[in-house]
Amino acid sequence: MSDLFWLTDEQMERLRPFFPKSHGKPRVEDRRVLSSIIFMNRNGMRWRDAPREYCPHKTLYNRWKRWGDMGIFMRTMDGLSAAKAEPQTIMIDATCLKAHRTASGLRLKRGSRGRLIGRTKGGMNTRLHAVTDQNGRPLNFFMTAGQISDYTGASALLDSLPMAQWLLADRGYDADWFRDALEEKGITPCIPGRRSRGKPVKYDRRKYKRRNRIEIMFGRLKDWRRVATRHDRCPTVFFSLAATVIFWL
Repeated sequence: MSDLFWLTDEQMERLRPFFPKSHGKPRVEDRRVLSSIIFMNRNGMRWRDAPREYCPHKTLYNRWKRWGDMGIFMRTMDGLSAAKAEPQTIMIDATCLKAHRTASGLRLKRGSRGRLIGRTKGGMNTRLHAVTDQNGRPLNFFMTAGQISDYTGASALLDSLPMAQWLLADRGYDADWFRDALEEKGITPCIPGRRSRGKPVKYDRRKYKRRNRIEIMFGRLKDWRRVATRHDRCPTVFFSLAATVIFWL
């Protein structure tokens, strides 16, 4: 029992408003189920190997899948981050997540977005695009197949950017259309120019040094083994809970 993860009462009080209430037949205690879901995702274990101290593995997986399909984990991150974020300066970047063979199995349902897994030089990957506040805490995510460029993620996240003064990004986001779009929103880009540019781009080098915080964020997310190696077929459930527990809980 001492090696298992358990949410504290204070943490559960902060999480409880975002989860559906129990109706009809009493269900397994949410604290027990959430604690076990966190434990399983952080350690990269198969659901059937869940410790007996939690609850039956079918209960864990069904609750994890159902809550993920309902968008509860994403809403939890959005709700908790809205109260504590410091978005005066924001950052954008992307990272690749290795896809396990179990993540791409079975046929797709009609009308689905697909598995969001693509072939790259490093194998089968999913690309996770993220926007963070000035402290490197995630505010928004967007997923694509692994071979998709940073431009696609930037375009998808552009409309959801919070009101900010600065945006920090590496030279992979150096595009005139992106700079113009940021300035239209009142955001000053701090992005070094590509080496192929004929004329150097001026940017605040001192402020740009803070961009390493988004790299640290990705590193901490990948400490969770089911994030670093994607096992889930559903592309909406496997990273937002990790971001909530690590940065906002």
